[in-house]
Amino acid sequence: MIFRQEFKWNLRGLLIWSIILGGLVFLMMQIYPDFAKQQENLEALMEAYPEGIKKAFNMDQISLGTVLGFYAVEGYMLITLIGSIYVVLLAGNIVAKEESENTIEFLLSKPISRTAMLTQKILLLMVNIILFNVLVSLINLAAFMIVDDGSFKFLPFLLMSIAPILLHFTFASIAFFLSTLLKKGRQILSVTVGLVFITYFLQVISSVSDQLEVLKYFSPFEYVDPADIIVNETLNGLYILFTTGIILICTVAAFFYYKRKDIAV
Repeated sequence: MIFRQEFKWNLRGLLIWSIILGGLVFLMMQIYPDFAKQQENLEALMEAYPEGIKKAFNMDQISLGTVLGFYAVEGYMLITLIGSIYVVLLAGNIVAKEESENTIEFLLSKPISRTAMLTQKILLLMVNIILFNVLVSLINLAAFMIVDDGSFKFLPFLLMSIAPILLHFTFASIAFFLSTLLKKGRQILSVTVGLVFITYFLQVISSVSDQLEVLKYFSPFEYVDPADIIVNETLNGLYILFTTGIILICTVAAFFYYKRKDIAV
């Protein structure tokens, strides 16, 4: 019951976010053929960039002269960053809204346990995140088919479609835990959206400065680095363990706390 109703309520937002984000990347990819034609001039321009800037945006490892490299530098960042904002907005409000909108009394009057309620809500998050990434990836694939110059490889593209799912699950689990912990939706959203931007800039800063390289381990964005995926054509197993650990810890903590939470009705 809860899953079905939540899915109906969130379907419109899912479609809007997917189409807008996928459309932005699709339009951006249409610029690639012009970049490819000017590859020699582009490489000369890249050489003039400061080393720190090239490291921050992976231009020291991948080339804008290939379709996957162009996507990794220009489009992938939008999917990871904007997609993370979408999932924390969804996850951060999914439980807290029941108390802020005074609907928790109605839910608790039904023959459903708190564990069952949270389970259905987290399943909704999982389905939404997967559908969101699938829709965006299909739009991206259509863009690749249009602008491909023969440099497109399906395996790196597939991995760069899977990696954001892990990233979005990570941020969603953190926001989900905060949604059970706090009552005010605005407070949760401020913290979670702020966390997305802070961890993104940690990843950028760690790429620019060798002295601050250790900061990258505190950013989930580092765990889905597109340059590593394109160069090695694989996902880092250690990073997968890190993200899985964060997801499990936050999810278990959310269930453990909410079962014992004193809810005012």
